[in-house]
Amino acid sequence: MIVFNKLWETMQQQGVSTYMLREKAGIDSKTIRRLKANENIETKTLDKLCSALNCKIEDIAEYISE
Repeated sequence: MIVFNKLWETMQQQGVSTYMLREKAGIDSKTIRRLKANENIETKTLDKLCSALNCKIEDIAEYISE
């Protein structure tokens, strides 16, 4: 299972809110909801997140075996 717990940690460390993420990365509120629920997202969304937060993918997502 892919989880996005590290995304929220990275955002907190950088002082980025979900509002700022929506504005800065162009990510809609539906996608934010999907991230919070650890649901599937598109790879282009991962690209937008990494670009907006200037981070690597492992800073926002990780695989945890079920």
